[in-house]
Amino acid sequence: MSTSRTASCACGQLRVNVVGEPVRVGICNCTQCQRRTGAAFAVGAFFPNGQVSGIDGAHKAFTRSSDAGRKVEYHFCADCGSTVFWHRQATPELTAISVGCFTDPTFPAPVAAIWAAHKLQWVEFPPGMPVLDAQPG
Repeated sequence: MSTSRTASCACGQLRVNVVGEPVRVGICNCTQCQRRTGAAFAVGAFFPNGQVSGIDGAHKAFTRSSDAGRKVEYHFCADCGSTVFWHRQATPELTAISVGCFTDPTFPAPVAAIWAAHKLQWVEFPPGMPVLDAQPG
């Protein structure tokens, strides 16, 4: 039996349903993710598009270039502004979803941190976690 999860924005109006486990969970320390989240870093779960079983609710999109020069399109709630999901030009076959939007303390842990060249000095990651100064590939 596959795991089914729902991620939602702060007001609950925008929801994304997924089936199965993410192929990757990662931390991004780039300055754009810091600004987008208002936090020290962002944590995203990447699901094959076929595992996204539904997107419900009004949302707006914002497209920007990543620190690697590729396009990223963020989708956020039209009411409360929470970024719930995004698509990256680098991985068009995947939908990324903000891990915090699942509000699930048992959600799989991140496997790596990228753009550590921009991380805040006081941020530390678990021993053994790969921490890369930029984005691989």
